[in-house]
Amino acid sequence: MLAVLVLAGSFLAGSVPFSLLVGLTRGVDIRTIGSGNVGATNLGRALGRRYFYVGFALDMLKGLVSVLLAGLFLATIGHLHAPFLHTLTWVGCALAAILGHVFSPWIGFKGGKGVATGLGVLLALYPAMTIPGFAALVVFLAALATSRIVSLSAMVAACTVPVWTVATVLYFIRQDGASTIPAGAWLFVGFSLALPAIVLVTHRANIQRIRAGTEPRIGQRVNASVPHA
Repeated sequence: MLAVLVLAGSFLAGSVPFSLLVGLTRGVDIRTIGSGNVGATNLGRALGRRYFYVGFALDMLKGLVSVLLAGLFLATIGHLHAPFLHTLTWVGCALAAILGHVFSPWIGFKGGKGVATGLGVLLALYPAMTIPGFAALVVFLAALATSRIVSLSAMVAACTVPVWTVATVLYFIRQDGASTIPAGAWLFVGFSLALPAIVLVTHRANIQRIRAGTEPRIGQRVNASVPHA
């Protein structure tokens, strides 16, 4: 019963469309502007860079806080050797928060791309995925400085998460002196593979625009009243 409650709580926390709500407070429905997406990137295109930061921070925090709270309830924070079912539920909460963001029931099971919320849950899955989260953030910033395309940078960063996760898990296992990787630790590796898959799927339209050379770059404002694909 506890597992169901924390999973549902993580999903509902992730489902809050903060960027849409921030836009509405400024009299702008970002679903009718630019890409029509309710994530931080489209919010920034509509209202300016500082609103991107606000939306990104709120979307990240909802993933971070919900998964941290779940880890406290499950007593899994700081452990790679927690009971398998507890770790499974904790990783499930991370996935639930992202899916809540992507398929928000409050706006017809539509949502954002899962990048900011994904970063939040990575940082919350301490210690196995906290370092990979920071490493992916560094990759994102480096790619963004080079390309100035948020979506491309997010996809590149997400695709590096499995590498950082495997390296981190192996490091901590070696530090513990264990000869084998605990079964629960493999769940973090599995989640690290699922995350880039979700990011790539939710960025299908962005990939098409990148290939066509029409994907907006950072700082580019949009004024269109009708969303494009």
